[in-house]
Amino acid sequence: MGTSVTETINALLRAAKNAGASDIHLKSARKPVMRLHGELKDMENTADLSADVLLGFVKESCPAMFYEKWQRDNQVDYSYTPGDVGRFRVSAMLQRGAPTIVFRHVKEEIPSFEALHHDEKILKELCALNDGIVLLCGPTGSGKSSTLAAMLRHVNETTSSHIITLEDPIEFSYRDDKSIFNQREVGIDTPSFPEGLKVALRQDPDIILVGEMRDRATFETALIAAETGHLVFSTLHASNAQQAVQRLFEFFDPAEQLSRRRQIASTLQATITQKLITKISGGRVPAVEIFRMDLLGKRVIEAGEFEKIPAVIEAGKEVGSKSFNADLYRLIQAGIITKATGLEASPNPKALEMNLKGIFLSQGGLVG
Repeated sequence: MGTSVTETINALLRAAKNAGASDIHLKSARKPVMRLHGELKDMENTADLSADVLLGFVKESCPAMFYEKWQRDNQVDYSYTPGDVGRFRVSAMLQRGAPTIVFRHVKEEIPSFEALHHDEKILKELCALNDGIVLLCGPTGSGKSSTLAAMLRHVNETTSSHIITLEDPIEFSYRDDKSIFNQREVGIDTPSFPEGLKVALRQDPDIILVGEMRDRATFETALIAAETGHLVFSTLHASNAQQAVQRLFEFFDPAEQLSRRRQIASTLQATITQKLITKISGGRVPAVEIFRMDLLGKRVIEAGEFEKIPAVIEAGKEVGSKSFNADLYRLIQAGIITKATGLEASPNPKALEMNLKGIFLSQGGLVG
């Protein structure tokens, strides 16, 4: 059964990859489903999958050190690289006692800023920082990993740096160019993000990539790394800069938050929040909000006046801050997305409509 199980799953993964799918959902007693340009679609010419097939696949493909977790917790995450099919992040679980597996396709080619249609000037400036924390924010599937990969690609092409990545699991694989990479997978190369970070600080890094800010221990260690002259990149689930900053304080007890304001204000260099928007030519493109820290931003965070962050972004264009509307305006003007798509994605469509008519109102006066 072993060979037929993996061949069955590999054939589905190959078909989904060839169609351009980002994710593949396999659920017991159901036809396979793929996510194509953000939409879930049944895979054509496929049959319902049995629980035995899915359980057999997990047993054969799951690394030995993770299989005990699967048996104990009924859920597990790991990497899967089936020959010429490509690389996938695997998340398997039981739901109502039956197995479900979700695959995320990890593209082999590391993207460039140009390929992602990023307004790259500020991203390149962030790559050149000597220390601090830069957070890539957005929901699952918003392209955070691709943007981070493009940033590390730029560093690798332009700078002599030692880069350590801590990932769960490893996504993009980097080859040394001008920089040296050491990539460590949580659960295989290191037991946890905090433990991996502690060891990384003894390995002479210039840049540390932490796959996700998940807990207090990880964030506290990242703060230490930033304060001791390292540049830390990481991701955080947040829908905008204000929410991202507030989430950082949620790692601490209420009694500690006041004392942490100055520390976070002094180490946070920027948040980059993105969402994926449908392109005119097909596929999707990231629209980003950038909160680049300056004296005004530091003062707002130290005062705990998080509701003023959107106005700080509007007032911070000279230092590289940018609202979602500003980037949507850029994408519309460049002919990459339609006006209707931009307005639908905008957090403030009335303001974007005015921008497209040449009317720009500053919110800078809201900050005081």
